[in-house]
Amino acid sequence: MNEPATPNEKSATDRRVPLWIAVLASGLAIVLGGLIGGGIVAAVRDQPDITSVGCATTTVAEHGLPSVVTIQVAAGSASGSGSGVVIRPDGYIVTNNHVISAAANGGSINVLFSDGGEFPARLVGRDVLTDLAVLKVDRNAQLPAMAWGASSQLRVGQPVVALGAPLGLSSTVTSGIVSALDRSVNVPADNSRTALLVAAIQTDAAINPGNSGGALVDCARKLMGIPTAGATVPNPQGGTSAGNIGIGFAIPSEFARTLSDELIAQGSVTHASFGVGIATISQVAARRAGTTAGLLVVATTPGGPSDAAGIRAGDIITALDGVQTTSAEQLQALTLTRRPGDVVQVSVERAGVEHTEAVTLGRQQSQG
Repeated sequence: MNEPATPNEKSATDRRVPLWIAVLASGLAIVLGGLIGGGIVAAVRDQPDITSVGCATTTVAEHGLPSVVTIQVAAGSASGSGSGVVIRPDGYIVTNNHVISAAANGGSINVLFSDGGEFPARLVGRDVLTDLAVLKVDRNAQLPAMAWGASSQLRVGQPVVALGAPLGLSSTVTSGIVSALDRSVNVPADNSRTALLVAAIQTDAAINPGNSGGALVDCARKLMGIPTAGATVPNPQGGTSAGNIGIGFAIPSEFARTLSDELIAQGSVTHASFGVGIATISQVAARRAGTTAGLLVVATTPGGPSDAAGIRAGDIITALDGVQTTSAEQLQALTLTRRPGDVVQVSVERAGVEHTEAVTLGRQQSQG
């Protein structure tokens, strides 16, 4: 449950934490992480289509499918497929990092268009922490780019359509509604790491294996999100349930657009950093232990942002910019949505006394 950090941030501790607090907090974090990690996967199984009420799905599909591509990846004996969306007419395509990660350090990436054309693609840049990547295809024609939408204007219950290539079946359309907004969802990433879907859109439009990286579109044919993950029910006999349960998640378009532009411009993304390792103390755990709920500081980076602000191992972070802390994802989300140099007001409790420190965020490079 720690903030993604450089190796020295993970190990550098300038003060010992009381053992009973560390054991209690880390034990709960392991349980929570197990539940989330076991329930959210980057690919899910079949679910029947759902008809959107009040949305001309056929029109959305007709206009949207030419902008959605099938991505085929091969690296050694490994191969796979996913989806992508053309976001610029000169050949830039956004997708999920987990779709192309197998070929990120050697291998081939090919893109299949709805008109049957197939072209090699090169990786422009990727960000493991947010599960986004950008590809470039050189084609002697202007490509049908999909217009970005304003995901911040979405409303719960609004019809949406998912376009992609589930199970390698190109130009597949499913539909549903926006089931919820502003979900924080951890998903598996490269080398046993995790990515965080920040303020994710929850939808019951079917997101099946291969839909990842495709398009979640509104009735005005605007790109509102990048379908990325779906939930499954853990099976008591091991593994997960055999069917999709109608809970999928998409990266909101405004966040995806910001990161895509940065990847195109620089080939990488610069994230902010607190320079701190934390574990969650829930309300239940706090009551049992007679302490305060929040985020227990288990380590700080010497000279890092939190250390410079006076935060120490053993402190309990109770609020970030005035918002009560209930999960590690809140701090992680700030590192992904704020910029280095931004100032965050961090409320901490130490020895029963609460005070607020101004933390000037540091810098961490995107992980690829």
